Amino acid sequence: METVQLMAGEKPGTYVVPDAVTEAELLHLAKMIARRRLANGQPLNNPNEVHRAIQTLLIDYEHEVFALLMLDNRNKILTFVELFRGTLNAACVYPREVVKECLKLNAAAVILVHNHPSGNPEPSLADRQITQQLQAALSLIDVRVLDHIVVGATPVSFAERGLL
Repeated sequence: METVQLMAGEKPGTYVVPDAVTEAELLHLAKMIARRRLANGQPLNNPNEVHRAIQTLLIDYEHEVFALLMLDNRNKILTFVELFRGTLNAACVYPREVVKECLKLNAAAVILVHNHPSGNPEPSLADRQITQQLQAALSLIDVRVLDHIVVGATPVSFAERGLL
């Protein structure tokens, strides 16, 4: 895909696209902006902005993806990494690999993220179980699980629902 140029708008946080763009190019631009919001060193100030950025990155997948938003001890973003790719309705998540990734980047906290390609963001029993398993495994290495966000038509936060 040809790179579409993006220019800063007059107001902070606005952009100008000088040429006509296709839907695919527009989605590519939205993902570029979302990645920028989840870039290394960005503070985690606004949960709704984080939810929107994560939703933008995962909404169009036709398969489940499990990812981590890793944070330092001041809740600044270290990285957003997609760890596991699954099928239409499931992804195998291995706690050992999640722990290894956290240790590799010296993460102090994580936000677990995965999508539901069906669009229904309601957490399943399997989602709840893997969250508990990951919390237990990560607590052994002093990594806090701040949230688990399920991306569908709208994002659902385990923390906001009291499921953590």
